Amino acid sequence: MRRKRPAPIPPRHGLDPARLRLPEEGPWTTLLEHLVERLPRVAPARIEEMLHEQRIHGEDGPLGIDAAYVPGSFIWFHRDVPDEVPVPFDVTVLHRDEHLLVADKPHFLATIPRGRHVLETALVRLRRSLDLPALSPAHRLDRVTAGLVMFVITPSARGAYQTMFRDRLVHKEYEAIAPYDAGLELPRTVHSRIMKERGVLAAQEVPGPPNAESTVELLEHRDGLGRYRLTPATGRTHQLRVHMCSLGIPILGDDFYPELHEKPLDDFTKPLQLLAEVLEFDDPLTGEHRRFTSRRTLAAWDSLEEWAR
Repeated sequence: MRRKRPAPIPPRHGLDPARLRLPEEGPWTTLLEHLVERLPRVAPARIEEMLHEQRIHGEDGPLGIDAAYVPGSFIWFHRDVPDEVPVPFDVTVLHRDEHLLVADKPHFLATIPRGRHVLETALVRLRRSLDLPALSPAHRLDRVTAGLVMFVITPSARGAYQTMFRDRLVHKEYEAIAPYDAGLELPRTVHSRIMKERGVLAAQEVPGPPNAESTVELLEHRDGLGRYRLTPATGRTHQLRVHMCSLGIPILGDDFYPELHEKPLDDFTKPLQLLAEVLEFDDPLTGEHRRFTSRRTLAAWDSLEEWAR
């Protein structure tokens, strides 16, 4: 397996630089010409500015405005970060050892940089606060879902932990608050086929062989609400939210199911009442049996009025 070339510039804001490989063939004579065509979302004037400021590097150092196009070469640079709304909740560390870090993520904080969320993500916050520039996620959790996320500290151990999630060797339990339906027979296991198109926010159930499985149990109920334990056997996008909605008991605070309502990024009211509560597995490096439990609770169960505020 070919090793990735090390970046000639250090991380910035806890983020690794972007790396581009230039095509072997093309009509460009300068690097600027190529980048203007290759990066259509970046204004040409901004690319010129980055070259003037020597913010784009090749293997031998910074590249200037007149840098020639070198087929097959690599360049590195830091992308401009978007203006972000600060997420006013902390991510906490429940466990840390030589290879593994388990964090307890709040609602509204994305796991990894993506789109409009870069610095305000669990990964970048932890990299910066703990000085762990090589920290990487073993799996992901939706931005609006709170609870346990596992990260790998040692790059050489990343594959073992990520493979464990891929091969469904991790037992996961979630807690959810949703309407109570006395006529709904529980516990039950829900099977369906869930598909999510690229660029479409919500997933949907479609005809065909099932690719998603979730077990739903009612733990207790009061005042028209139920507290549920959800155990996914698979990991499709929005799987638990889709399955709860299909049972007629959509999770409180869900802005996607049954109807899509886009919520402003600075609106931190009525968080989705879904918590990744338990991660349990046999450690692939040590063989030790591990079980981690979130210390967070779901606000709507304690006080519906407080949750709404």
